[in-house]
Amino acid sequence: MNPTRPPRVAPGTRRALPLLLTALLTLSACGIPATGVVEAGEPATGVLEPGRTAVPSETQPTAVPVATVPLYFVADGALVAVPREVPGTTDLAGTVLMLLKGPDGQEQEQGLTTELPPSAVAPTVRTDGAAVVVQLPRSTGSLTDTAVDQLACTVAVARLRQDPALGSAQVTVEQPGGRLAGRSSDDCPTGDVAREADRTAGTGGTGEPGDPGVPGGG
Repeated sequence: MNPTRPPRVAPGTRRALPLLLTALLTLSACGIPATGVVEAGEPATGVLEPGRTAVPSETQPTAVPVATVPLYFVADGALVAVPREVPGTTDLAGTVLMLLKGPDGQEQEQGLTTELPPSAVAPTVRTDGAAVVVQLPRSTGSLTDTAVDQLACTVAVARLRQDPALGSAQVTVEQPGGRLAGRSSDDCPTGDVAREADRTAGTGGTGEPGDPGVPGGG
């Protein structure tokens, strides 16, 4: 038997094979795939005009709630409730810490002062329903009656802002050495600084008890 002979290749085909291999190698070297179109990435979503760049979408900022916290300072020897706006909510200890920093520049220009000593340490505040105990840091000196009124009224009103259903709040101020002083929110004036400024200037009333321009008056 004769061994199987390989199929014969036409002479024209022999000459075309080297050219075909050369073309394939050239395409591969240039980075052009020889297997057709290869898709990659996401399709384009639009066409920009010449000279313009894409601008990322902007998200709307989230509004931060603002809480009004009354702080009690002193004007002409009387307590005055001064509203302070703070972002978000403020706990009782944070409210007292704001009070201990004293009136700001604008409030000082309006004649407001404080009898509370400045402190960078927040007191310990314990709540039990309508009862609140404020324990001052050991570094705090002895407070005057007016200073106790400032502190107790600020805490009492702030507590009622937290839970208006309480109706009233009882605050006990515990000073270093165990000295206690109690106040009720019912005894705290509600007049604001504008009304007190009118009173001291003689434009808001007679200055007598019961006058609307006097904190705690009608």
